[in-house]
Amino acid sequence: MTHEVVGNLHMHTPYSDGTWYHEQIARAAAQAGLDFIVVTDHNVWVQGPQGYHHEVLVLVGQEVHNNRRYPQVNHLLVYGAEAELSQCAANPQELIEAARARGGLTFIAHPFDYPLKFMHEPGIPWVDWNVQGYVGLEIWNYMSEYKARLPHRLGAIYYARYPQRAIRGPFKETLKLWDDLLAAGGHVVGFGNSDAHAFNFSLGPFKRVIFPYEYLFRCVNTHLLIDEGLTSDVEYDKYLIYSALEKGRGWVGYDLLGSTQGFSFKARSASEHAILGEELRRAGAVNFEVEVPQPATIQLVRAGKGVVARANGTKLKFTSVEAGAYRVEAYRRGRGWIFSNPIYIL
Repeated sequence: MTHEVVGNLHMHTPYSDGTWYHEQIARAAAQAGLDFIVVTDHNVWVQGPQGYHHEVLVLVGQEVHNNRRYPQVNHLLVYGAEAELSQCAANPQELIEAARARGGLTFIAHPFDYPLKFMHEPGIPWVDWNVQGYVGLEIWNYMSEYKARLPHRLGAIYYARYPQRAIRGPFKETLKLWDDLLAAGGHVVGFGNSDAHAFNFSLGPFKRVIFPYEYLFRCVNTHLLIDEGLTSDVEYDKYLIYSALEKGRGWVGYDLLGSTQGFSFKARSASEHAILGEELRRAGAVNFEVEVPQPATIQLVRAGKGVVARANGTKLKFTSVEAGAYRVEAYRRGRGWIFSNPIYIL
């Protein structure tokens, strides 16, 4: 039996460009109802803070990029390598291989990222698409999407006050990229995060902490299905989290629209069955079953072919005889809500 946990795997402390330290962030995560967080400071692996704080599992990864390059594109999230790897930042393929050699997992952060023109801030997308060996993509980065929605200074003030009105879902370009990689036969994991910094923002008389950690931890999160419940053993629980992440046994949930806890996506063919992140070999027709915790528009997507089934409500059922990577999207109030990892039909 699997156990669902929810966490966030992209955030920053004053060791790079965030504003709160690990223990403070853990308190915010606990208040938001998270089970785990992974702190990913820029180009520094901070030893020591890993452990349980406020009953939240705090792990430490790294966001590595070449800070001598302008703009500083090619941000790579590294988990589980347990070592400083910023010395490899100038060569993304070397960085991926160095992380893998240490048992680490690598994910391309905000693969599409757009300039904030009125602040003269460049976009920092991923551009070196010849790399191989990474585990997956950050399909939804809250702060990257928010930045892309700001048209001008007045709009920035408006959306700072009403941030939920700016957030709509992963970029279409990112979902297309993901589907293209899946349709080409790749097993590419998708996950989503806050990219929390809790910046202090000032524009004339207007002063505000932009997106406190606790607020962001109630928004775009990654839900994982682990093999057993968390045990309070830090090393073992780290293994449970990273193992599920590597297999893609989870989904991205915009929990501010409504908790996505309890989402279910299954496939069955004859006596064989699979859940998200797993492979299923066809023995005739394949029956898909999707269940969401609240009414929504549910879509079943076959990578490379688009939407193959749609339903309104809490359930979707569909039968197919075609191979491919099938994933789920769900929308509420016209906004993205759930984006699952695929089930791979062989």
